[in-house]
Amino acid sequence: MYYVYILKSKKDGKLYTGHTEDLERRIADHNSGKVRSTVVRRPFELVYSEYYPTRSEARWRERHLKTAWENKKIKSSLNI
Repeated sequence: MYYVYILKSKKDGKLYTGHTEDLERRIADHNSGKVRSTVVRRPFELVYSEYYPTRSEARWRERHLKTAWENKKIKSSLNI
């Protein structure tokens, strides 16, 4: 099972979208500074997640969530 997730930075309020097979470990990686692209924006909180049976489906959904239109829609639905 694979997860698509959205994290919100408690430092600057910006969102980060990714996918993983182990959601708890990945959030811990982000918060401990192990992810280079997010190290300066930590700590993070999980604000949204979905699960998919295959990695390809999760990757497709991650790419879709990163589009400008979808990102705006998510922010609106999460009141961010």
